[in-house]
Amino acid sequence: MKKLFAFSGISLILMSCNANYNSYPTRIPSTSGSYPGSTVMSAEREYAELIKTYKPETADVLNDLLNEDSPGNPRTSISVENKSPCNMVLTVSSTGFFKKIPIGSGKVGYTMVPKNRNYRLSGMLCNSSYDSTKYITTSYAIKISN
Repeated sequence: MKKLFAFSGISLILMSCNANYNSYPTRIPSTSGSYPGSTVMSAEREYAELIKTYKPETADVLNDLLNEDSPGNPRTSISVENKSPCNMVLTVSSTGFFKKIPIGSGKVGYTMVPKNRNYRLSGMLCNSSYDSTKYITTSYAIKISN
């Protein structure tokens, strides 16, 4: 019985020391079932689909910028300049507000949002993710690059 117990103990120790010398790491699919790098492809696909139906709010944004955020207007503008070589989709969200904006490489995307709220701005830019939270009270402009 002692021999069986000793053999079991040694086997258990050897199995727990699973060293993997002189081997290359293997890629393991993420929980979504895709490989790293496919997020860039899915971001490009999302951009291509969204750009087909997206209607920019050009007149409203220009009025907001030219009228210097009139206090009586409950909305203001957010504009984002994409200075990267990749297309992106920017998601702007807050309580009761959600919008996706396609922004091409070297282009500016914009939208109107209700004032005096916290907004989460997020998206994929080339191989990097952008994620920021801003409290918007007046027109807001940013430049994003990779």
